[in-house]
Amino acid sequence: MVVRWMADAPLAIVVPVLNEAGSLPEFLDQLQAWRQAGCELVLVDGGSTDGSGSLAESRVDQLLRSKPGRARQMNTGAAATGAAHLLFLHCDTRLAISPQTLLSALADKPGWGFFRVRLSGRDWRLRVIESAMNLRSSLTRVATGDQCLFVDRRLWAELGGFADIPLMEDIELCKRLRRCAPPAVLSPPVTTSSRRWEERGVVATVLHMWYLRLAFWLGVAPEKLVRSYYG
Repeated sequence: MVVRWMADAPLAIVVPVLNEAGSLPEFLDQLQAWRQAGCELVLVDGGSTDGSGSLAESRVDQLLRSKPGRARQMNTGAAATGAAHLLFLHCDTRLAISPQTLLSALADKPGWGFFRVRLSGRDWRLRVIESAMNLRSSLTRVATGDQCLFVDRRLWAELGGFADIPLMEDIELCKRLRRCAPPAVLSPPVTTSSRRWEERGVVATVLHMWYLRLAFWLGVAPEKLVRSYYG
């Protein structure tokens, strides 16, 4: 375990990982500017067997371990930092905003929020999908984890963090957060991998995600949905 305590950090970036050795060094290298700007980088390993932890040791402020599951990992990371704000970032997503711009936005708009999103692929249908994702999240005030949720620590503590569920933890949290305050929706957009759409088929993946969201809205337990999500 690596711990470099930063009690007065303005922002902690919490990253859940599981067997991400192939992309982790490049991903973490891009985040070093955030550490240089005074932000804390907290990586939570859910039991990787590919050496992800050892690759991250010199590139993070805290390297923690927990049971697998994004909600559990992100809760573990959030509990381990004293930063004023929390930002939850997935390994397949890249930030385009500068640390200084985000910190200024957080000072002006305390509470919570997320980013607009762009998918990495070139297929024109992905442009339609990302536009629909951005419109939906702006109208419903509900975002997915790919949109990098950020939240004031005091609000986070008040709500108790992510629900300990294996899927839809981001959507469930947004529904609680929006009852407290409207979100700040920031640009420039983050870029997230379109690999899921490209591997499973664009149309098939969209329909599958619609099915999962509808089933969750109708009350189907996340424990059942997670089997369908991961195939």
